[in-house]
Amino acid sequence: MSTINKVLFILGLICLTGIACNDKKVAKPQAGPRKLVPEEADSLESLLSEPTKDSTGKLGAQVKGKLTAPYMKRYDRADSPYTEFPRTLHVDFYNDSLKTESQLDARYGKYFSSFDKVYLRDSVVVKNLAKGDTLRCQELWWDQHTERFTTDKPVRIYTPDKILYGTGMEADQNFRWYTIKKLTGTVLTSGMPK
Repeated sequence: MSTINKVLFILGLICLTGIACNDKKVAKPQAGPRKLVPEEADSLESLLSEPTKDSTGKLGAQVKGKLTAPYMKRYDRADSPYTEFPRTLHVDFYNDSLKTESQLDARYGKYFSSFDKVYLRDSVVVKNLAKGDTLRCQELWWDQHTERFTTDKPVRIYTPDKILYGTGMEADQNFRWYTIKKLTGTVLTSGMPK
């Protein structure tokens, strides 16, 4: 008999002996709400990617962005699993050349893994670095499948020559385009003294 088989045989006997000699009663789980213990991480850096296929059919992945956060809690055993970023988060979205095209910052974020959506709140800022446009709002949803932002809350969009105020908005995740659902005001800033 090989050494590995002997070790496994001895471990099996120990387990059977422990089960046979154990006359303690096993406590039944108590009824009522179950306390969820999250997985936690500090100084998180995570790459966001999407699957790709090349011309030969070989699978790969294209990096679409990078998420950084000082602290994260993940609740995998919940009925609806989620990951929470209670102490801010930052995302750099990349173009196809892997250069940062836009950035997102929020004081709080919650990722719902069952439907790939992120809820952002508290001082949400999205910037398109090439155009110089900046979105500011208090609540925003980010859908990873459609790569779009949506909100039905008030928004302010700062462009190089004006500030747009409105309620409700849809935009692509790189903030190259956006649509304000109900425009409530425009302030022209070009020609104003600095």
